[in-house]
Amino acid sequence: MKAIGIDIGGTKIAAGIITDTGKLLHSVKVKSDRTNREKMFARVVAAVEQLLDESQLSIADMAGIGVGVPGKVDCDKGIAVFQNNLPWQQFPLQARLQEQFQPKQITLDNDVYMAAFAEANAAKASNEETFVYVTISTGISCCIIHKGEFFRGAGFAGELGLIPVLAHGENKRLETVAAGPAIEQIAKQKLADDALTAAAVFARYQHGVREGNIIIDTAAAQLAQGLYSLSCLMDPHRIVFGGSVIVHNPFFLDLVKEKLANYVLPEQRHLLANMTISGLAQDNGVIGAGLRVLSASM
Repeated sequence: MKAIGIDIGGTKIAAGIITDTGKLLHSVKVKSDRTNREKMFARVVAAVEQLLDESQLSIADMAGIGVGVPGKVDCDKGIAVFQNNLPWQQFPLQARLQEQFQPKQITLDNDVYMAAFAEANAAKASNEETFVYVTISTGISCCIIHKGEFFRGAGFAGELGLIPVLAHGENKRLETVAAGPAIEQIAKQKLADDALTAAAVFARYQHGVREGNIIIDTAAAQLAQGLYSLSCLMDPHRIVFGGSVIVHNPFFLDLVKEKLANYVLPEQRHLLANMTISGLAQDNGVIGAGLRVLSASM
């Protein structure tokens, strides 16, 4: 069996054909257009059409379409409720895709939840454990899978980036001081260099440049604060990390673990040995979206 998985973001839309074993057979990426809701939807349509054309498959060959969208999603009604980076407030995405392509079924959910589903599948997470996926990229968020089921709360659970941490003598939301854009902005201010990128700051750290060391070291300490809050509240068995910031800089996890070790009690130390980086890299959102459809059709 095969399904289409779509991972929608503010800069790009990735779409792929996924097998029931989680293999990515073919994928495409197109640029997002956030000008308005209809232009953004047109880019999603273009991604699916390009995927089917290049793979020489039809929608009839698919078990359905899975879609991951940022922000708050009404899974039951198929509505993209709220996003910070898309013009889709209260957008009936499922109905529009159904009208456009007539697939057998559509599964819509938050993009981090879709990625977490792929990570739990790849890690062969037990239905007896609490598994957490954390993404560190443009923002910071997480998804909790407890005994095989998503923990959703009232619909906004997992917004790790909103947790306040002590930063520069003030309480600030975690993603405003430790996500990719935050690291970049802090570096530009501290080093008076408007050309700096987050990637360049991490490169400076690896080359032992003192200023880069301080910025990355501080970000790691702030992430450790946020993760310790997560550890105390959920006591997860495992955490898998994804997102460009940590996937492209795997040494960063070791640094975060060093900082986290200063907080944990002996009964919490098991987590330090069970924190890993995704092996699915940037494809986990697409793979998870496809797998969700396939799991629902079995």
